[in-house]
Formats: sequence, C-alpha cells, structure tokens
Amino acid sequence: MKKKLPVILLVLGVIVFVGSLLLIRGNKKGETIEEEGTVAEIPFEKRPIAALYPSEDGHWLKMKITKVPTGFKSLDYELLYKLLDGRTQGVPGTITLSSSEEIERDLLLGSESSGKFRYDEGVENGTLTLRFRDEKGKLAGKLSTEFNLLTGTSEIVSADSKFKLSLAKKPKGGFFVVMETFGIPETLANIQSGPYGVFSSLEASIEGQVTLAGKINLWNGNSWKQLAGSKTSELGIFVGTSE
Repeated sequence: MKKKLPVILLVLGVIVFVGSLLLIRGNKKGETIEEEGTVAEIPFEKRPIAALYPSEDGHWLKMKITKVPTGFKSLDYELLYKLLDGRTQGVPGTITLSSSEEIERDLLLGSESSGKFRYDEGVENGTLTLRFRDEKGKLAGKLSTEFNLLTGTSEIVSADSKFKLSLAKKPKGGFFVVMETFGIPETLANIQSGPYGVFSSLEASIEGQVTLAGKINLWNGNSWKQLAGSKTSELGIFVGTSE
C-alpha cells in the first residue's frame, strides 16, 4: 500500500490539475462571449474617425484616430492581416485615453527583433478593430472594419465592393488603403452610404471616377464638397447622401 501511495497521489494531482485547467478555460470562454456579445453600440455621431496611411514601401501602416469619444478610459486596437500562405498575423496595442484628440501609431506589417526587421510580403487585406473600455476595464464599445491594401492597380475597391475609385491611369508605384472610417469629421445630412476613406503613400495628384450609392460628397481635410459627375482629383473620406 505504501508503495502505491505515491502513484495514487500523482494520479489525483493530475486529475485536479486537468479539472482546474478546464474550469479556467471554460470561465475565460464564457467571459469573452459575454463581453463581446453585450457591448453597447457607439452612436454614429460619436464614433471616432480611423485611418490607415501606407508607407512608400507598403511595410508600415500609420494608424490615425481622431475625434476620440469621451467617457472611455482606455482603447485596445488590433490590426489583423493575412499572409500569402493563409496564416493570420496581428498587431495589438493598448492606449490610455486622455484629453488628446488625435492618436497616431506606426504599425509594422512584419516583426522586429534587436533592431532587425522582417517584413511580411504580399499583404492585401485585413481588419482593424477598436475596443473602448471603462475605468474597470470592462468593454464599453467596439468598432471593426475591413481594409484593402492595394498597389499596381487603377481600381481602388473596398472590401465590401460598395465603394470604387477608378483612377484615370495606373500610378507608378505607391500604395493605397481603402476602408470604412467609422465616423465623419463634420455632420452631413441624409447619409445613404459610407463613410469610406482612401489613403495613399503618393504625393502626386490623382484623377478618378467614384462609384458609391447616392450623391457623392468628399471631405478633403477642410470641408465637404459634392463631386460633380462623381469625378475627383483628391483623396479623403467619401460619403453618399440621398440629397
């Protein structure tokens, strides 16, 4: 009996450990489902404006968030994108919110170790998710959007195919990001579609035709203007209105 005692204790220890592990996993899973499922929707007029600006080589995305809503203590951001082999990579981060009206972060599409960079080639799309938390760390608001990272094309199309910018000619080099921006800089009545943002690494002017439901309006950084004949020579945030 004494010889069997260590074996019995070992077996009991394994059972207790496995049971505890399953219980912890079950609790975590339940908390995640409850947290993600009961989060309140952020009203459109209070949503921030999110933008991803690609670098000249397409290896970095500069995330800019303006009009950050008040009443939240922190912001978790998560950029997910797919590699050519189908694997998913992520760039997460947390920001303590203050009175600052603009947030900027340089997001690497790759990895860095001891000052050496490895870049993920061929990234074409992904998602950006923002999670706003209260003082207790509880999820209080969530926003998510898909983005396309494009180069070597004259057709700038959103992930849901509801927005398209057809350039007059294919640009030489450079990258474009097209994405929903969550919110808009200034109030616009009778919104029917959008907002979609187009952001580029190119400094040269562009000429193109926009396809979007409704009468197309462009925010060029200063004011809204309605596009005549859906033609544009500028990039920015595009919204379709019913009037």
